[in-house]
Amino acid sequence: MKRIFKAAAAVALLAAVPFSANSDDDAALLERAERLHDRIISLDTHTDSAIHLPAGTVGEDGYTQVTFEKLREGRMDCCFFPIYVGQKELSDESRSAAKRYAVEKMNVIRKYIVERRDEAAIAYGPEDLVKYKKEGKLCFVMGLENGFPIGRSLDDLRMFYNMGARIITLCHNYNNDICDASVNDEVTWHGLSPFGEQVVREMNRLGMIIDISHASTETLFDCLALSKAPIIASHSCVFNIKGHRRNLKDEEIRAIAAKGGVIQVTSGRWALSTLPREQVNISVFCDHVEYIRNLVGVDYVGVGTDFDGGGGMAQLEDASKMKYITVELMRRGWTDEELEKFWGGNLMRVWREIERVKEIE
Repeated sequence: MKRIFKAAAAVALLAAVPFSANSDDDAALLERAERLHDRIISLDTHTDSAIHLPAGTVGEDGYTQVTFEKLREGRMDCCFFPIYVGQKELSDESRSAAKRYAVEKMNVIRKYIVERRDEAAIAYGPEDLVKYKKEGKLCFVMGLENGFPIGRSLDDLRMFYNMGARIITLCHNYNNDICDASVNDEVTWHGLSPFGEQVVREMNRLGMIIDISHASTETLFDCLALSKAPIIASHSCVFNIKGHRRNLKDEEIRAIAAKGGVIQVTSGRWALSTLPREQVNISVFCDHVEYIRNLVGVDYVGVGTDFDGGGGMAQLEDASKMKYITVELMRRGWTDEELEKFWGGNLMRVWREIERVKEIE
């Protein structure tokens, strides 16, 4: 009965997605998409699901947009679990509170996943994703959304790395000790602060992914000029489609790609469109994906949903629906090779280059 219900739901959802006249029928297209996901690595570079972990209930279906069951249904292999940290004034007290919070949250994530080692694991490098895919395990990448918890201390940056963090979104919505943010009207540093420059260099040395989603344009270009490794935007969209300050302009997209980085398209209506909520669907999401591909090439685009942090839309309500992005892109003529790059190949290439730079350092 459960299988019949899922099949009916899939057909209903597919019927709501714009249909290309020269595509296969819906059932065949979904089957092809699932077969592809079974052999490639599929990853999402940004969710806020870790914020639901204090009670240890993230794995219970229905509690969040991302659960083990939903990831498997959506044919996903890896999910980034950065700790979102809000921000108050730049004071020693506030920095210390943010650090304590982030440490506590990371310990909870580690404990949760380790206790489920038969079905999940923490990834510390790109080759871990390959290993755990072969073992049939889900894997999770830890990090920070907002570098505020490291305060003004490179020792604390190294501490979070040693705890397992492999990515840091340098700031959130407010300027911090590292850099200026994209939606903060006040300019503090005109990009990276002097300490922020040290952070970028140290992240290169450690082999950490530098994430400029939420960062100002000046910060983005400072990072590109200073970093020896590619950088990413873990959850951003196209400004020329939706003129939100968090989205990336053409010159920013081109610059990230020129450095070898990748733009991971996010799924929140706020970033995608001004259309009514019920009209913002997978097709609109894929318009952003294709814009980036057409502007700089297929090697520089991926997905970072921002589930449980403002992400999700019609036809992509949670992680169980991720495979329908593949269905829509197949309808638009994307090849299996292009889809393999989009779903994980591009990010894996970037991460391997970050590891290479780390070894040189």
